[in-house]
Amino acid sequence: MNNKKSSIDGFIPRRPGSQIGELHSGTAPIKGAPRKELKSEVDLQGVAIGAPRRGKEIGRAVPSSGTIRSDIDDALRQLDEPGETPSHKMSRREKRRWKKENRTRAQRVRRRIIVSVFLLIVAAALAAGGYLAYKTFRATGNVLNGNIIDLIQHEPLKQDANGRSNFLILGTSEDDPGHDAGYLTDSIMVLSISQDKKDAYMFNIPRDLYVEYGRACPAGYRSKINTYFSCANEGTDDAAEQDRLLKTQSLIGDIVGLDIQYGIHVNYTVMRDVVNAIGGSISVTIESRNSLGVMDSNFDWKCGASYSQRVKKCPPDGHFIQYPNGPVTLDAEHALYLAQARGDSAPTYGFEQSNFDRERNQQKIAVAIRDKALSSGTLTNLGAVTGLIDALGNNLRTNIQTKELRTLMEVAQGIKNENIKSIDLYAENDPMFTTGPINGESSVYPKEGLYKYAQLQAFIQKELSSDPFVKEAPHIIVLNGSGQAGVAQTVADSLKAKGFTIDGVDNAPDGTYLAVEIYQVNSAKTATAAKLKDLYGTTIKTTTPPVSVTGETDFVIIIGDANITH
Repeated sequence: MNNKKSSIDGFIPRRPGSQIGELHSGTAPIKGAPRKELKSEVDLQGVAIGAPRRGKEIGRAVPSSGTIRSDIDDALRQLDEPGETPSHKMSRREKRRWKKENRTRAQRVRRRIIVSVFLLIVAAALAAGGYLAYKTFRATGNVLNGNIIDLIQHEPLKQDANGRSNFLILGTSEDDPGHDAGYLTDSIMVLSISQDKKDAYMFNIPRDLYVEYGRACPAGYRSKINTYFSCANEGTDDAAEQDRLLKTQSLIGDIVGLDIQYGIHVNYTVMRDVVNAIGGSISVTIESRNSLGVMDSNFDWKCGASYSQRVKKCPPDGHFIQYPNGPVTLDAEHALYLAQARGDSAPTYGFEQSNFDRERNQQKIAVAIRDKALSSGTLTNLGAVTGLIDALGNNLRTNIQTKELRTLMEVAQGIKNENIKSIDLYAENDPMFTTGPINGESSVYPKEGLYKYAQLQAFIQKELSSDPFVKEAPHIIVLNGSGQAGVAQTVADSLKAKGFTIDGVDNAPDGTYLAVEIYQVNSAKTATAAKLKDLYGTTIKTTTPPVSVTGETDFVIIIGDANITH
């Protein structure tokens, strides 16, 4: 790690000059390894299955288009040239036979023409299909886990306990020349979809969230979350990339309280190339708190060096990113830079929440790309499809299995726009995060306190779930009355995974208890009471619990049987 320049955030680049899309050479074949060929019953001839056998060929090799064209011309000439007329005078029987032979000959010629034309069409289709297949094979090998043969399978997506499939999408800018600290995951998005309910939710994790890494990193054992991905594994091969994804999925899953089954790593080139591949533009709706809309002067250099150049190239005011509220059309370049805009350079407006506003726009752009990709004609256009494959193959890595791809595509097409929702973790009336300096750096941390995620997790569960009890956001205390250590914590963890908020875990007062005793403190939360009754098969008590309760606690659960694991 010598001779590496420091980034603006004080971290050391992991892989200078490398890109997410770099290709790696394959493993060389093993010298001297015996060839393994399947043999048929004609092994005595020493011919492998698939090799042509004398007199047993299935047709001829597909001829070239030039050969086919020559065959068609010959056949057409034969149609114009009737069979040779006999020189002698023919009897009536001979004339009938001669005419019949000419008709048969003409039919053979016509069949030959039809076959030749068919072969010509097949050859053209194979040329186009082979090109697309090559690109698909190359991209599939780069992007997905598995092989192209798995594309014919229809494997269901992995799901969590609530029947949802969760994806972590990480964006870096290693492909952006001159971008300091391009290896940092400055875009961190979680996408949760339901195959059964056909809905999708998305939310962003702040890049400056201050977290504990659980390992030694260049930034220490704790710092901003956007440096963890590069620290999780510093290798440069595909195995290291997969390991980074899994470890980052685990870290962020623990923070948000979700089982994240899939990871996706993209760079900025993906957005530019994908938008170009699906027609060159997308439509988004600008929804700024500022009546003027949004403007970020940080990218005005793209308009020119002087003010007159900028105004001419980027009317009306010379700003590359400047849009009014309402629907706007973005080309690939403007989509890319709107996704990066956060109003960090004056003059600016419409980005009062900086990174939080940027993340909202990234979600809008992601939905717009999905809409355009599924629009009529796009996915049936060879140029658009191959461009899209190229974009993904060069600039995306994931642990999604190839055999799951068809299912994912069907789910994506089956989700209506009104069922794609954003979870706003930064709402002004109830934000999940706050900001402040930590170790001299401006950082983000949960509103309830540093490294405290219970409120965040409960909020996300409430948004994702359609279960009535989750909407009530119940708060529960679990007490251990069994006399065996760890029992209450096991039950608390199980309830937490189901969407309950656990306020505390402790020992129950001395006494004798039933297997499970549940005390309802808040009589208004009837859906929660019904859920707990269903889980534990016990009557909900409305009497005063044997412990004093303060704060937001709605239920007290006492476990008197060490075998309870619900």
